[in-house]
Amino acid sequence: MTGYPRYAIYYAPPPGSDLDRFGADLLGYDAFSGNDLSFPDGIEQAVPDWRAQTQDPRKYGFHATLKAPFALAAGHHEADLVAACAAFAGKARPIPVITPVVNPIGGFIAVVPAAPSVELNDLAADCVRDFDSLRTPLTPEDRARRNPSALTTAQIEHLDRWGYPYVMDDFRFHMTLTGRVPAERRDQLVALLRERFAVLGLRALAVDRIAVFRQDDSRARFQVLAQFELRDIH
Repeated sequence: MTGYPRYAIYYAPPPGSDLDRFGADLLGYDAFSGNDLSFPDGIEQAVPDWRAQTQDPRKYGFHATLKAPFALAAGHHEADLVAACAAFAGKARPIPVITPVVNPIGGFIAVVPAAPSVELNDLAADCVRDFDSLRTPLTPEDRARRNPSALTTAQIEHLDRWGYPYVMDDFRFHMTLTGRVPAERRDQLVALLRERFAVLGLRALAVDRIAVFRQDDSRARFQVLAQFELRDIH
């Protein structure tokens, strides 16, 4: 199995922003400080098993995946990854701006774009490609954990080429708020989270930064190591 530490390139909202607080509080974990947080008032009264519902995403912190977790290839070091992220952020590009909404996706609930964004898909694809030389190849055990028999042909090709199946045409930007929710409970939780999200009044979200997250071992949570603002082409 791939070794540790593992790293990932994520989008994370600016620390302390309304969106950052919204997601971190719901997950009960602040990936910037590494601290546990109390859940928002009323959430456990409305959903008594909320802690269990958020167990899986809590491990990763509130984020959207741009380059899925990986161990560094032989000969590369953490400083190389941080320097590569700084260089990537310094290249001028159109900054994606989305209308964020709360919707179910793949059985869980997340903050997602209301409509597709070419600029956002391009940003994610560039992250997948540009950092791939730093990634150690998947072991057979890592590959098997992705359950290739459940993937499409294209997703298997992505897995073998990029180490992760949900990239390029299969990429879907999402900031996860729950683990998998049984279908019979999904509408209730979506309505609850939409109501809480609406309080933010967030009509537009600029995906204007990337963050390096680090996981020290298989039991550890991911934590922000560094964050870089993207350079706007305009």
